[in-house]
Amino acid sequence: MPLIDIQKLRKTFGSIVAVDGVSFSVEKGEVAGFLGPNGAGKSTTMRMLCCFLPPDEGTAVIAGNDILDDPVAVRKSLGYVAENVPLYNEMTTSGFLDFICDIHRVENRISALERVVESCALGKVLHQQIGTLSKGYRRRVGLAQAIVHDPEVLILDEPTDGLDPNQKHEIRTLIKKMAPDKAIVISTHILEEVDAVCDRIILIDRGRICADGTPEEVCRNGGGSLEQVFRNLTTLDSAEKGGKS
Repeated sequence: MPLIDIQKLRKTFGSIVAVDGVSFSVEKGEVAGFLGPNGAGKSTTMRMLCCFLPPDEGTAVIAGNDILDDPVAVRKSLGYVAENVPLYNEMTTSGFLDFICDIHRVENRISALERVVESCALGKVLHQQIGTLSKGYRRRVGLAQAIVHDPEVLILDEPTDGLDPNQKHEIRTLIKKMAPDKAIVISTHILEEVDAVCDRIILIDRGRICADGTPEEVCRNGGGSLEQVFRNLTTLDSAEKGGKS
């Protein structure tokens, strides 16, 4: 059974259809790039998977738990890194991660904290207030809080947005290291991110899935490079496509 199984999710906001019948599954060991332009429905789908937004129709099962029937169990089984990770600026890094351990009731807390501090390279800022950290370190703290309870599923929304090349490399290396033991979905509009860490592409536009497969399959079926397929299958205005307005 896949660790993520999504069936016909739909979400509207007034007259706007943000997600329109999305279905896909992700197996353990897969890193799926949930790819699409801004406003395609990526973040809304992720928030429904994490039980922050209820779907209007459809459902999803995360690590055997239905998002509608048992949202508490779903939250225990996944780690979520939002595009703008909510952090407590007045807390130190160590104090915040200790607080997250309390929330998840983490057993073997010392070993869990040692694991994420090493994995996310946070040793230098453990006793520093989060509000004083650089964006790169804040991103690492956000990732650490998502994996401290060692979840089976990771949902990462734009995990390297705004980071410098060295910081991006570090985060991507960590994702690859975790991949064999988890099902990971990376929501992004950055093609470079997909090339770097994803072994599968799920392309969404206007709330609907328009391509799903390995990068090679998507490019072959789309008749071009990933950038060409993205531009052909997704909605861009004429200026972005290089045409007339």
